[in-house]
Amino acid sequence: QVQLVESGGGSVQAGGSLRLSCAASGLTGSQTVTMGWFRQAPGKEHEGVAAIDSDGITSYTDSVKGRFTISQDSAKKTLYLQMNSLKPEDTAMYYCAAVTGYVTAIQALGIMTRAPHALSARGQGTLVTVSS
Repeated sequence: QVQLVESGGGSVQAGGSLRLSCAASGLTGSQTVTMGWFRQAPGKEHEGVAAIDSDGITSYTDSVKGRFTISQDSAKKTLYLQMNSLKPEDTAMYYCAAVTGYVTAIQALGIMTRAPHALSARGQGTLVTVSS
């Protein structure tokens, strides 16, 4: 069973940076998996933020392009989200997610946004608060 544990959230002022990490366990070497981050702000729906597939191809939601970077360290089984130029509207609970099988990064963003129940695994979340 895949387990995901996020860390790195916190409070920053607008324009600041944070790096989120997600430690994955339970993945086998033969599994094809697409990893990603989604967020949920109070009173709002899930929003897929970034995803990276097994070939390293990435996809981002428009509002974070040029500011956020997703990456992974396969050896350490860790997923990262570098968030720069943070804005108050980035305030949300951020979740790490995994989708097993042959899923593109764009498809994974769609799953995280519209069908989070179809995710193979998700973490407990880490809170990011950006003040103006």
